[in-house]
Amino acid sequence: MTSETVIAVMGPTGSGKSNVSCRSFASGMPRDDAANDLMSCTKDLEEFRVSTSSGTYVFVDTPGFDDTCRSDREILEMIAHWLEEKYRGNIKLSGLIYTHCIMETRMSSSICKNLDMFGRLCGDKAAQRVRLVTTMWDSMTPTDRNNAGGKASQLEQKFWKPLIKSGARHRRFNNTQQSAWEIINDVTGDSVVLLLQEELVDAKRKLNETTAGRALYSQQERLLQKQKVTIKQLSDEAKVQQDPALARELEAEYKNTEAQLQKTWEEMEKLKVPFMRRIMLVFSKKPRTHAIQMNLQT
Repeated sequence: MTSETVIAVMGPTGSGKSNVSCRSFASGMPRDDAANDLMSCTKDLEEFRVSTSSGTYVFVDTPGFDDTCRSDREILEMIAHWLEEKYRGNIKLSGLIYTHCIMETRMSSSICKNLDMFGRLCGDKAAQRVRLVTTMWDSMTPTDRNNAGGKASQLEQKFWKPLIKSGARHRRFNNTQQSAWEIINDVTGDSVVLLLQEELVDAKRKLNETTAGRALYSQQERLLQKQKVTIKQLSDEAKVQQDPALARELEAEYKNTEAQLQKTWEEMEKLKVPFMRRIMLVFSKKPRTHAIQMNLQT
C-alpha cells in the first residue's frame, strides 16, 4: 500500500481546479491567472506532490469535459486510464474535490455535462469522500457574497442534492493556502474506489461500456440531433435570403455546423457498443457501486 494521500480535483474549465490543487501550495501563492485564461488551463492530467510533516499529498489536476484542446471522449479516456492504472497498482483515492465557480450566473450545458459525468464516474460509495467546493468568493464584494449565498443554497438543495444525499459536502474556497488545507484535511479519509474503477477492473468492461462511457454517448447523441436541427434551419434561412452578404454568412455558418456534426458523429462511432456486446453486458458481473443520477433540470 502507498503512504501517499491521493486527492483528485475535477470540475469545469475555469472553475478554479488549479487554484485548489497543490500548485497553490508549492508556490506559496494562488494561481490567479488560471480562471482568467480563455483556453483550458489543464490540458493534461497532472500530478503534484507536496511533502508535509504529516506525510506526502498527491493532487491530481484533471481537465474538464469542456476542454478546448481535446474531445470529451479523449478527456474521459485520459481520466479513465489514470484511475485504472492507480487501482491496478493498489493505489486508491483518499478524497475527491469538485469545483464550481460561485460567480456563474446559470447552470450552463457545459457545467451540467461536467457535473453529470462526475456523478457517473464517481458513484455513490465514493461520495462520502467528495467535497463540492465553490470558488471565486474572494473576487466578490461583500454584497455580492451575500447574494451568492443564495446560489450556494440552490446548488446544495437542487443540483448537488443527489451527491450530498450520498455523503458529499459543500465547502467554500477563499483562494488561500489556509482555506485549501482546511478543505484537504476535511476531505481526506478512508480510501475509496470509484464506480469507473470497479467497472474497468473488477467488471472487466471497456470504457465505452461503463456508465460514464454510455452517458457520454447519450450526450453526443443529443448534441447530434441539435446540430441537425441547426443545419436545417440555416439551410432554409439561406435559401430565402435576398441579401448576398447575409446569405454567404449563413452558408459559412452552415459549413461550420456541418463540420461539427461530422465530428460528433465520429465521436459517437468510437463510443458505440455493438448490439451483441450490449446483450452480454446484461448478464455480466455488476459493480457494487451505483451511479449518482444528478438533478440537472434547469
